[in-house]
Amino acid sequence: MLGLMQDHQLLISSIFEHAIKSYPTQEIVSNTVEGGIHKYSFKEWGLRTKKLANALKSTGLKIGDRVGTLAWNGYRHLELYYATSSSGLICHTLNPRLHHDQISYIVNHAEDKILFVDLNIAPLLEEASKNFSSVQAVVVMTDKKNMIDLNVPKDIKILCYEEFIEKESDEFHWPELDERTASSLCYTSGTTGNPKGVLYTHRSTVLHAFGVNLKDAIPYGSKDCVLPVVPMFHVNAWGTPYAALMCGSKIVFPGPKLDGESLTDLMNAEKVTISLGVPTVWLLLLNHLRSSGKKLETVKRLIIGGSACPRTLFEGFGEEYNVDVIHAWGMTEMSPIGTANNPLFNMNPVDKKEFYDQKMPQGRTVFGHEMKLLDDKDNEVEQDGVKQGRLLSRGYWVLKSYYNDETQKDRFFDGGWFDTGDIATIDKNGFMTITDRNKDIIKSGGEWISSIDLENICVGHPDVANAAAIAIPDEKWDERPMIIVQPMPGKTITEKDILDFYEGKIAKWMMPDKVAFTETIPLGATGKILKNKLRDMFVKN
Repeated sequence: MLGLMQDHQLLISSIFEHAIKSYPTQEIVSNTVEGGIHKYSFKEWGLRTKKLANALKSTGLKIGDRVGTLAWNGYRHLELYYATSSSGLICHTLNPRLHHDQISYIVNHAEDKILFVDLNIAPLLEEASKNFSSVQAVVVMTDKKNMIDLNVPKDIKILCYEEFIEKESDEFHWPELDERTASSLCYTSGTTGNPKGVLYTHRSTVLHAFGVNLKDAIPYGSKDCVLPVVPMFHVNAWGTPYAALMCGSKIVFPGPKLDGESLTDLMNAEKVTISLGVPTVWLLLLNHLRSSGKKLETVKRLIIGGSACPRTLFEGFGEEYNVDVIHAWGMTEMSPIGTANNPLFNMNPVDKKEFYDQKMPQGRTVFGHEMKLLDDKDNEVEQDGVKQGRLLSRGYWVLKSYYNDETQKDRFFDGGWFDTGDIATIDKNGFMTITDRNKDIIKSGGEWISSIDLENICVGHPDVANAAAIAIPDEKWDERPMIIVQPMPGKTITEKDILDFYEGKIAKWMMPDKVAFTETIPLGATGKILKNKLRDMFVKN
């Protein structure tokens, strides 16, 4: 017997309508590319978003067409998010930190019809556009006063965003789509091989927003002011534009200004309560606070993901600024939230060491997502917090295949399981700890050494700005660890200083065999360390 409850499609347009009707006076604040702060209400955002939807419709785009964005976190980008997906188009966010050849590849692979671009990203677009095969128009995200000329192929039309929407109606009736209709498209950062596309649905996006807002995940509320430092081109800003609007949170966009001083000033001016970003950004913020003497006046929580978080961030923000740092984990392939580290009722640490030990794992899985560990023979690994295995994922918002890419079939298992490429442990309470990426773990004499553990210890040294551990060949042990250190500006550190710092913090056999120093550790487009480049620099073939 079937139940007698209503059955409505889970659509992004439902989040839009809820936000403008339930929270019409709530604010959206942007630090703009042109300069200055822009503010308007949810109601005003809604009217402009519908004008944009009408403008897009007037170009002849049809349901399923891809609309690309090359933009920072700002109010126009949020208008694009909802105008595209809600009307049946696919919002395809592109990472402006990629090389122009990668931009060309991704745009052509996605077959984007229109591209929207921020002013200061235009030079990258000009170079990339030489190889575009599907783009018919480029819309510069600015007004007539700040409009610029673009050197792109003659068959690509150039439009000004504000002129594009100004004469359109602010009434638009969203189509009643099937909830499995594609809504947005993101590509992995592509550190090896070409980037791979992940095509989200309305259903997966709405369910992910519900998952994010569970109390044991990263919940938002109408009394929160949310600042997503994580870019809107990085897995849809971890779902923040959907989850925060669902709950009526005030939203503050930082634009391209992600330095410690700019973030501190914006957070304090707008009374931000929660912010999200990768560890490299929070390290810069922490160092700025310490050097400037400033405080975060209203921030209560910082969500950290994207890569493993060093202990120094938990302790620094917690002890010095009374800000709770919450570890989370996910992937582009997972929309991205998979786990969040929130304690259980029976967890009552007796001292600060135990308290911060508890905060280090990536956390427990969020309802709607499942995970398990497999060994090299595909047997399930016991959840004892010690045994390591390949981390597999499945759930309501996890991909089932890549977009137009058959090269990764071996990562998909029966039952809907996806091999994340991470190595992890899961303890008896369900807390998962990433010990390494499968390609980065150091295999020494039949034992595994976590590069993440080595890095986190090293970054705790007061004179170390960043660190990366890689494997170096060894005749006896197969591989041994090397730690590559980026000193703080103006500081001089020796190999002995680093090795002495490891004493008592790790087993002797796990200690790095070599220490190397570099002025800058290369980071990828999403803030992750590019270990392939470091191997090229420091490992002799």
